[in-house]
Amino acid sequence: MRAQVAGSGGFPDREETRENGGDFAEADPLDGLLRDVAVGDLSAFEAVYRELSGAVFGVARRVLVDTAQAEEVCQEVFLEVWRTSARHDPSRGSVSAWVTTIAHRRAVDRVRSEQAASNRLSALGRLESEATPHDTVPEQVEHRLEREKVRRCLRRLTEQQREVVRLTYYTGYTQRQAADLLRVPLTTVKGRLRDGLIKLRDCLGVMV
Repeated sequence: MRAQVAGSGGFPDREETRENGGDFAEADPLDGLLRDVAVGDLSAFEAVYRELSGAVFGVARRVLVDTAQAEEVCQEVFLEVWRTSARHDPSRGSVSAWVTTIAHRRAVDRVRSEQAASNRLSALGRLESEATPHDTVPEQVEHRLEREKVRRCLRRLTEQQREVVRLTYYTGYTQRQAADLLRVPLTTVKGRLRDGLIKLRDCLGVMV
């Protein structure tokens, strides 16, 4: 038997499932939203973003220190969530833990990549023969190529779609705030954002 209590955020704050003759196991209210994201539900994606964007930015900011880089990582994290939401396994942890783990991994990868680049420049400047360890080269190349792919896919959007995506996911404006800034109806912003995210998903490829 399953009971739900509606929360102020528009989805259940709590879901309990009776198990083993009377014991209750509290479910993650974001699980259902993530399942909806996996089938392309933009409203569910926005709800997940609202719930977790602060935590994701906080993780990235603590690792990277630099605010601009933390914002870029935050954008990358939610693009990955949009693309790979079907891969989340609730039995292995909550949605929040899964997303913040992605954030931490990407932030650490960014630090390693930047440090490796700095080391190479220093080595060249000193005319020394030091080289980046071979086992880190593929990882650095992979992440640089992935960031470039995101940028390339963003360039494929129309100017209007790209502007809305940047406002809502790079700078953190709500859709209504973006509509006010752009002086267009809220429905226009919603449509541009939906179409832009669908194009990004198609461009980047759905990894399941």
